[in-house]
Amino acid sequence: MIVAVDVHYTEPGAIAAGVCFEDWADACPAHSAISRFDAVKPYEPGAFYRRELPCILGLLHAHALRPDIVIVDGHVFLDGNGRPGLGKHLFDALEGRVPVIGVAKTAFVGIGDDHALLRGDSARPLYVSAAGMPLHLAKSHIETMHGTHRLPTLLKAADRACRDAAR
Repeated sequence: MIVAVDVHYTEPGAIAAGVCFEDWADACPAHSAISRFDAVKPYEPGAFYRRELPCILGLLHAHALRPDIVIVDGHVFLDGNGRPGLGKHLFDALEGRVPVIGVAKTAFVGIGDDHALLRGDSARPLYVSAAGMPLHLAKSHIETMHGTHRLPTLLKAADRACRDAAR
């Protein structure tokens, strides 16, 4: 099972969503999971993971999700030198047993062009990074995901699930 996760912030808490699917080309999730958190840590520049990681781990635990791969909205590594981002902290929290792919809409300073991936009809790349699998394989997986636009269908679904639950 592959799980794409996202977190949406509300005042004062957050909502985490996981969209679960079996195949990279799936257009619809097998199922989705939502968790609400009454409080989250404040945003801290350079340490975003401190805010988001507890929500993702809480979602996985609350719904007994045991993914083979997790996709996060963000970076695994923040640069080409191994500076850890949200995805690397998640990989470590999962004891290195579950590969994590990060898909970010913007480049972080120092991230190389080898992380850029053009999808669909977009001229703007996504930035892919990974822990627990080679970068070229992570990029290939994201490239083959369903959807003709820049952001794959099921990554959009995770974002939408968070936002819809906040209403």
